[in-house]
Amino acid sequence: MVNAKPETLAADVTVVDPDVPRTSTEQRAITEVAVGILINAQGQFLLTTRPTGKVYAGYWEFPGGKLEANETVVDALKRELHEEIGIDISNAEIWRNSVIDYPHALVRLHFCKVTQWQGQLQMREGQTLAWQKLPVQVSPVLAGAIPVLQWLADEGNNNLKINVEVTCATRLYRAASSDRRERG
Repeated sequence: MVNAKPETLAADVTVVDPDVPRTSTEQRAITEVAVGILINAQGQFLLTTRPTGKVYAGYWEFPGGKLEANETVVDALKRELHEEIGIDISNAEIWRNSVIDYPHALVRLHFCKVTQWQGQLQMREGQTLAWQKLPVQVSPVLAGAIPVLQWLADEGNNNLKINVEVTCATRLYRAASSDRRERG
């Protein structure tokens, strides 16, 4: 399913740039996005920059893309990773979900862990890549990646709290979906 009804939102929504006008979430379709958390043998994860010409160009994110009609999350991830970074995956573990309310789109991110792939990384859209460990050494990090960094820290039991430089473009606010319905 490419778009979902707003009432299927998670309990938590991360709101980016809340001062920027947008239509209410009740009036916007949710864009479903498959995201790959590629983890190499050294325990590093892959971040790539958003290509020139896209919203938040130059921000670091986990690779992935939108689901097409009748596409599963894993099928979309396979297609997107091949198209964007030139690798083929045979399997991915669906790990977590997060809803992000950007000024330009309301997205549900389906994060999938990937530990095996075939092919050499090729940045086919002009991105830059960086293998990272926590804390990440690259910035700025896209808002949608921030929950993943905290989940990875929590899994590592290292009590690392993710500190992200707050700029106008990355101010984050948490809001329960029930609060959003009340504002409707």
